[in-house]
Amino acid sequence: MKRGMRAEDLYKLKSVKNPQLSPDGKNVVFVQTVINEDKHDYESHLFISDIDGKQVRQWTFGDGSDNTPAWSPDGRFIAFTSTRSGKSQIYLISAEGGEARQITSCLNGAKNPIWSPDSSKILFEGSLAPNEKLTDKKRDKKEKNGDKLPEPMVVERIRYKSDATGFLDDKNQHLGIVTVETGEVLQLTDGDRDHAAGAWSADGQSIVFSADLGEDPDFSHISDVYIMSLADKQLTKITPSTGFFGSPNYSPDGKYITLIGHEKEYKSATLSRVWLYELESQSLHCLTADLDIHVGDIAIGDFHSAIVDQGAVWTNDSKGFYFLVTDQGRTAVYYGTIEGEMYPAMNDNEHVYGMTINPDTHEAVAAISNPTHPGDLFKVNLSTGERTQLTYVNDDFFKDIELSSAEPITFDAPDGWEVHGWVMKPFGFEEGKKYPTIIEVHGGPHAMYANTYFHEFQMLASAGYVVVFTNPRGSHGYGQAFVDAVRGDYGGKDYQDVIAATDYAVEYLEYVDADNLGITGGSYGGFMTNWAVSHTNRYKAAVTQRSISNWLSFYGVSDIGYYFSEWEVGGDLIEETEKLWKHSPIAYVSKVETPLLILHGEKDYRCPIEQAEQLFVALKKQKKETKFVRFPEANHELSRSGNPKLRIERLNHIKVWFEEYLD
Repeated sequence: MKRGMRAEDLYKLKSVKNPQLSPDGKNVVFVQTVINEDKHDYESHLFISDIDGKQVRQWTFGDGSDNTPAWSPDGRFIAFTSTRSGKSQIYLISAEGGEARQITSCLNGAKNPIWSPDSSKILFEGSLAPNEKLTDKKRDKKEKNGDKLPEPMVVERIRYKSDATGFLDDKNQHLGIVTVETGEVLQLTDGDRDHAAGAWSADGQSIVFSADLGEDPDFSHISDVYIMSLADKQLTKITPSTGFFGSPNYSPDGKYITLIGHEKEYKSATLSRVWLYELESQSLHCLTADLDIHVGDIAIGDFHSAIVDQGAVWTNDSKGFYFLVTDQGRTAVYYGTIEGEMYPAMNDNEHVYGMTINPDTHEAVAAISNPTHPGDLFKVNLSTGERTQLTYVNDDFFKDIELSSAEPITFDAPDGWEVHGWVMKPFGFEEGKKYPTIIEVHGGPHAMYANTYFHEFQMLASAGYVVVFTNPRGSHGYGQAFVDAVRGDYGGKDYQDVIAATDYAVEYLEYVDADNLGITGGSYGGFMTNWAVSHTNRYKAAVTQRSISNWLSFYGVSDIGYYFSEWEVGGDLIEETEKLWKHSPIAYVSKVETPLLILHGEKDYRCPIEQAEQLFVALKKQKKETKFVRFPEANHELSRSGNPKLRIERLNHIKVWFEEYLD
């Protein structure tokens, strides 16, 4: 007898990601991540499979996590990052197997290894504080544990914290090159700016990278792409300082560089596109200007994390490249040419969350997920679409599990805009029976629910709920006008889309119990949950997660608040305070009648926990039905990559709350 999915099953699932084909196309290395249930922590190791999937072998072992594998161009070695020595450092392992060798010992770690064309050097990134060098060794501790006195933190820049890394401590990402044979490190950049490594030129004489080197990055909000001549470290800026550009890749013939980015025409709601820089003419132009699709994978999920998107990956003839797109609830693969022709190469209703190609044969190994399949690797012929599954990492576990499929739905909002989504029937579904139903709202808002595995949805369906999840306006995947439509109108037409999803479920899904509706969401989805319960009483229970309740305070406490509030809501703390308050759910808190569970991480710097605290106190002051659950040391990524024990606790709190208030 099969059973449904439980929150605790997260401990049993394996994630495969970041595949990389060997230069001869015969093998693929990838990362497999599991959760150590005893340590409540993640363990990642490298695995290798032959291209037909007949032999899959674990390649690295031991403590720590191994990630971001990269084959040397001569096929002799695999470089990867590992935390086995404490901080993340770069290691080498032979393609024949054996012990891995550490080749960097950077003070604050090293990451993102990128091989030189002749396989003799590796470009990488390292974090440095002022006056530190990549060649500095680990310092001896002068103070014994507990003897160090607290010091004040002096803040002079508006960007002094990040949800990803916490307080920034004046550290910046810099670029270095390590010589494989000797371990000698050459530092390429310095100063108080972050740099992201891109690629080597075909002749190995230059690198390309992205950075914001403007006078005041607190306010410029751009990312430019630069070419650095390694002979003299001279820089050539190839983008116009008008937006966000990154993921640069040289063509094999050295004539072109592809970039992914945009010029901020719609601020944070702008579609990313493919751009081409011609080195001879020093000209830059957009290749996908006529393609109303977001380039890159921006699908929302709660299973895989630390996914690497390589940008536009060239074929060896230098005439074209492959790249990921987010479109209509799927993440697909497109092929583009230097003349600007674009064709879908993989366009099924699924989530392609990783890809590596054989640049000679147009064959790929893709990491693919769908709502009933967390993810595996597949060999794909990009010309014919023929595919072969290479890994089956969760098949044994799923022999005893029944998963709920996601059925696509479309409906019209009150103003006629079409909205797309899915519905999951509950485990053990019986015709003629009515079930409590939960409306899920994703974060972003510029993201997309997709044809991908979602552990939270499967757990709720297993507990007996219909799960409805949709992409209201503001979501990616449906064109530029759709994703931009939410800006300045938070709680307006986007809210009507959420209500329209609820109306559709009640009217057209005969198994939905109209008197037993719940709503939940995180981040922007938490905002929308707060907004919904302060504007309607049709939901019997709600769970708001890592939410926004007050745009006025969010402006000053979020790591992105001072510009995100202006770009998205259209207000600020100086001249447009009324606009921020008008769109704040807490302004309408007196109207909340729905029992509301509030979940929030204590180290969330994106939507800081004071947003939850304000909401909780305001509700309690009115003696409304509410509960507040705080997750220690958890940041905004709790549901996706947080402490596994806390992820399970979060899921069970959601389930128990709905069980208490929905019949």
